[in-house]
Amino acid sequence: MGLSVFIVRHGNTFAPGEPARRIGAATDLALVESGVAQAEALGLAFARAGIGFDRALAAPLRRTRSTIAGILAHQPAALQVEPADWLTEIDHGPDEAKLEPEVIDRIGEAALARWDHAAEAPEGWIVDADRRIAGWRDLFATAQGRILIVTSNGAARFALLADEGLQRQASALPTLKLRTGAYGVIERDGHGLRLAAWDQRP
Repeated sequence: MGLSVFIVRHGNTFAPGEPARRIGAATDLALVESGVAQAEALGLAFARAGIGFDRALAAPLRRTRSTIAGILAHQPAALQVEPADWLTEIDHGPDEAKLEPEVIDRIGEAALARWDHAAEAPEGWIVDADRRIAGWRDLFATAQGRILIVTSNGAARFALLADEGLQRQASALPTLKLRTGAYGVIERDGHGLRLAAWDQRP
């Protein structure tokens, strides 16, 4: 059996017009109304496409748990959500809860670009990249079927660094980021891993 991993970033945690902040593992925000709608849209899109999941994994924060619940509500069979600590959002350290201009003032635009294009963490951020990459590698090597994963922008990007072939494919992307309510798909067949989609919204 092959493998298809659907990697979803949680829905919005800031309302329209509200300034977005760098929110990581230290801040457990709930979804706002538009974030709930994003989860609903994802669930409907997967269901209408006939995509049924064999397993579901999520990071422990409210925003990820609520998003996966919204998606699974449209699945024909109930799934137990499996916890996975390597999916938890990163720790932004001194930049936690700061507005983007404040973050750029501290670390500079070049450091932020390295994070978005190469997953190189700025000084002071706690990322634990090795543990995250190991988690993705283990999943890609051992799992089968269709798997739904709901996580954060900081954790999702390391899926693209877990395999040399994926790294080459990801080099063509404009950024490693996933937008809120967006998803990517990584597939495994007899030829290895393939990036089938990235940063797609229903």
